[in-house]
Formats: sequence, C-alpha cells, structure tokens
Amino acid sequence: MPKAADVKRGNLVEINGHYMLVQQIDVSSPTARGAKTLYRIRFNKLPGGGKYEESFTGDDMIKDALLERRKVSYLYKEDDLYTFMDTEDYSQYMLNADAIEAQLPYLMDGMDNIMALLVDGEILTIEMPATVVMEIIETVPGMKAASATGRTKPARFATGLELQVPEYLEAGEQVKINTETGKFLSRA
Repeated sequence: MPKAADVKRGNLVEINGHYMLVQQIDVSSPTARGAKTLYRIRFNKLPGGGKYEESFTGDDMIKDALLERRKVSYLYKEDDLYTFMDTEDYSQYMLNADAIEAQLPYLMDGMDNIMALLVDGEILTIEMPATVVMEIIETVPGMKAASATGRTKPARFATGLELQVPEYLEAGEQVKINTETGKFLSRA
C-alpha cells in the first residue's frame, strides 16, 4: 500500500470498495510549525465515471489496485456496447457507453492506439491517445482576407463532436484535436 505522497497521476487505487483513477494531485504545504503537507487528489470512479475528491496527508496509506494496461483497437458498436480488440492476443472486450462517455466524441471506427485499463482481466475503461486526427464534416464558410485575426468558428465532426476551429479551415480538412482539453491543436 503506497503512501499518499507516492501516488502519481494515472494510478489506480481502491477507496471504499470502488476503483478510482487518479486524475489530478494538488499539493499544499502549510507554513505553521508541525503542519503536514496536504495532498488533494481528484479521482475518476471506475467503471461508469463520476468525480471524487479527497484530501490526504503525506503519511496516509491508500490501497493500491493492480492495473493492467493493454493496447486495443476499436472494432464496432452494437446498441450501447462498444467492442475493442487487444492488438497482441486478439481477445475482445465490451464496454457500456456509460463507462466511456467522455471518450465517445473522439472514438472513430477502426481507431488504434487506445489503452484499455483492466483489473483481474475485466475492462474498466479506456484511455484515448493524447491527440486524434479528425476530418471536419461541416463548418460555416470563412471570410476572405480574415486570416490575420484570431477568430474562430464552430466545426462539426463525424462523431458528433463540435468545437471551435480557426476561421480559415474548411469542411473536408483534417485537424489534430487534444483529447484531454477538447481543443483544436493544428492542421494534420
């Protein structure tokens, strides 16, 4: 069992019988004598998502869960179930849409380089790559000679994702999108 001071982003821990994936750690060091460093940790509950936040001192013990990461590719969707295939041993995993709700706007047919998070051979959720390349399906026409301004316009993608892109981009262009922030990065 690791101490709270040793927990890192991406670790899987067990709190009150629930699996929690560490998303963010804020460290605060009080200036009073004898005060202990506080670790405010934000978690994602697995499976199903949901946020959870708790504060620990550096000496608090947290129950560690054995997490296995496997590279998978997305195969198909059937009703509310999404099927992924392990790229090494070709075993298939099925996840309910509720378990991967935050990742669905970036999930495209045949997508590779997805990490499946497994505990005891059971899939809990997936992690998307940091960036994905998607094609703009629909956007309003941009103004000519307006490229010097930093204006943006809404763009829609095949997965239903809508986000702001620079005004000079047109439908049919490939762009890179950050899956953590959900923002446009650059042309692909």
